[in-house]
Amino acid sequence: MPGRHGRCRLLPGHAPGALQGRMNPEQDLFGRLWRHVEACNNVASPAHLIPFRIAGQQVGWLGAELARALAFFPRDVHFDREGAALAGRIRGEAAATATLERLARALAGRGHFRLRDEAFDVRATPDGPVLARIDRGALPPFGILSQGVHVNGFVRRPDGLHLWVGWRSKHKPVAPGQMDNIVAGGIPAGLGPEECLVKEAGEEASLPAEVATRAVPVGRVAYVMANEEGLRRDVLHCYDLELPEGLVPRPQDDEVERFELRPAAEVLREVAEGDRVKFNVNLVLTDFFLRHGLLDGLPEEARRRLRAGLSAG
Repeated sequence: MPGRHGRCRLLPGHAPGALQGRMNPEQDLFGRLWRHVEACNNVASPAHLIPFRIAGQQVGWLGAELARALAFFPRDVHFDREGAALAGRIRGEAAATATLERLARALAGRGHFRLRDEAFDVRATPDGPVLARIDRGALPPFGILSQGVHVNGFVRRPDGLHLWVGWRSKHKPVAPGQMDNIVAGGIPAGLGPEECLVKEAGEEASLPAEVATRAVPVGRVAYVMANEEGLRRDVLHCYDLELPEGLVPRPQDDEVERFELRPAAEVLREVAEGDRVKFNVNLVLTDFFLRHGLLDGLPEEARRRLRAGLSAG
């Protein structure tokens, strides 16, 4: 992984001896952005993990510790040469959900993770059918796919693009006090991305539904990241929302401390040079910078590699 001071990997086709002395600004910028891609995709191979299946479809990956804990529930979880699976007698979404709820409560009670009292859909693929529901706190320990929405709120001014950014509450369990998108949140069970976007826009930024629904879907960012919770397999549905000059978002809940409107070039410097931006927001913003021409100074190969890295998961 590139160092924190911007040393970058060479682009494909560059020999190690091709660069001598100090890197030029374009190579340095690529390295500073690429470090975020690598930080969010830090799993070289899943060979050390155990596949987890529901109804014959793989939905997650288990670490050795959680797999050992699940072995104490032989009526609910079976192990075979292909990994672990909910028992075959557990059929249908409702039965699978009830079993996962029971397992999650038991495992949380034994200290394996902390429940968050928010249900998420369990799918084998982002667009696949819902196979069950599980508490959000159990998603990384089970290595189950999670989906969220992220909105780039921007304003066009004569001096260029400006971005609304939010500063997360210092009491948040994840990335406290760090910079975030104007609207972002996990997609709870039963909602689609657009419904979640409208909900989060009202709850986090006091944006009315008629404004939030103007957001334009621009693609997805995906990554696989191992951390102390387990394995984050996240798919982020990204949107651009152009806002009028006079509209000012206001915190509605306790998740955001304040919002700031900053030049997009200044936000790019925050991503490239600092560590104050939430880890996955770095990727969402890099996607925004690529699409809006802020990285046109990079070689095409560097931009191509960044684009590919943003969907590595």
